[in-house]
Amino acid sequence: MKALKTLLIGALAMTATAASAQVYEAQDGTKYEFQKYWFFDLEGGAQYTLGEAKFRRLVRPNVQVAIGRQFNPWLGVRLQVNGWQSRGYWDLGLMENGYSAHYPIGYTFNYVAPGLDLMVDLTNLIGGYNPTRVFGLKAFLGGGANIGFDNDELNEHLDKSRHGLTLRNNSLPNTTGHSFEYVWDGTQVLPFGRGGLEASFRLNKCISLLIEGNANILSDKYNSKKTDNADWYFNVLGGLRFNLGNTYTKTLPPPPAPEPVPVVNTTPEPDPAIIELQRQLKELQEKESKVDPLRRDIFFQINKTEIRESEAQKVREIAYYLVKYPNTRVVVTGYADAGTGNDKINDRLAAQRADAVVKALQQQYGIESSRISYDSKGSRVQPFSDNDMNRVSICIAE
Repeated sequence: MKALKTLLIGALAMTATAASAQVYEAQDGTKYEFQKYWFFDLEGGAQYTLGEAKFRRLVRPNVQVAIGRQFNPWLGVRLQVNGWQSRGYWDLGLMENGYSAHYPIGYTFNYVAPGLDLMVDLTNLIGGYNPTRVFGLKAFLGGGANIGFDNDELNEHLDKSRHGLTLRNNSLPNTTGHSFEYVWDGTQVLPFGRGGLEASFRLNKCISLLIEGNANILSDKYNSKKTDNADWYFNVLGGLRFNLGNTYTKTLPPPPAPEPVPVVNTTPEPDPAIIELQRQLKELQEKESKVDPLRRDIFFQINKTEIRESEAQKVREIAYYLVKYPNTRVVVTGYADAGTGNDKINDRLAAQRADAVVKALQQQYGIESSRISYDSKGSRVQPFSDNDMNRVSICIAE
């Protein structure tokens, strides 16, 4: 249990510090991002139960099925069920009347052992996550319950032996110092701990070939013999693992940029005479497009805002200019003389004088309002030195 706790704490710590490294990028730029997935194992092999007989006499068939969950590239768990047969063998070597008498007993019993394993992927942990890697190595620790049954063969041996009762009661001395004090009948349930290694060989993204070796430890009562030591059995298994669902998401690299196509200049060199002609035409166009600005000063009588007939001709000239040159605009600014009135009166007169010119351009000559801007300065600004000339609207078109 202490080893299992240590492995669990270490695995969780490594997972927390490396949780972001779950993406593998191949040389061609393809990215593989880990996805949690379930898996199913089906394995078969052989078991060796530790004992005093030769190795071959203690080997029996063994199978294992499991369902598991891989949480990240390094950590997973599986619920496994292992079982079939275990083998015990005992040469009693009894002493009778000063002579040794050998009573070799070989017996087989069945078991099923469900358990839970914590699995750490050593390959991804050390070498980095790579779902396309062919070989992988995992270590695991776990435990569960060993359910033994069908121990009839040993019980029949003891029932048939003339020393059976003595052996059961452990009252007859023997050369091994062992006894059948722990012989059991029916069913027995014992907790077990296990650890081992699993090698996998990736066949495709869904199926892997497995080779597994594990060691299992139980109490001294497992094989019926009292030896005052824990009992052990070892399994060597081979089989297949089936990944259920996608184990990663795959992102292809962007396509390479196309090679630039060299530009071949097929345009012939221009004639110098044509270039000079084009330059002259451009100069002529620029000269014709230039329009000289137009200024007209429309004067008013003292305290008046109406346009007199003598000044109306100036308004017509501004309108004609705007019609002739459709890209031009006009700015109208009204003034009042500082020699009469006050600021309040002069502000009103200046604004009304500018407004009179604007209305005349719009209503009499149809000039769009978007081409007219107007302002008024009152008597605070005096454009002329002659006081009477400052009763004016100055119009600048360009």
